[in-house]
Amino acid sequence: MKNLKKISLLVLLMAFVISCATMKKDNTVTGKVDSIESGKDGYTAKITTAEKEVYFATISIVNVGGPQNYKQLKIGDQVSVKGEIWKTDDEKHIKVQQIVSVK
Repeated sequence: MKNLKKISLLVLLMAFVISCATMKKDNTVTGKVDSIESGKDGYTAKITTAEKEVYFATISIVNVGGPQNYKQLKIGDQVSVKGEIWKTDDEKHIKVQQIVSVK
């Protein structure tokens, strides 16, 4: 019975550590739009920051809160977007929840 409690506590602790390590952060990405690829529900814009970091920004009407907040970016635009950032092995992505500015 003691071993069962220890194992249960260990599993619970491991689940907590894993969930904390994989939490998505809300961040802002600012940079220049290099390319745009249309998708089913929106588009993906490749944004390069001043630090030469590349982010693939997924922008859809649903994620930005409706058509009143949705903007179609153009290649060459200087943009600032907020949302959830995650990384794959070799790419950085952001699910855009707010388009802060477009110049």
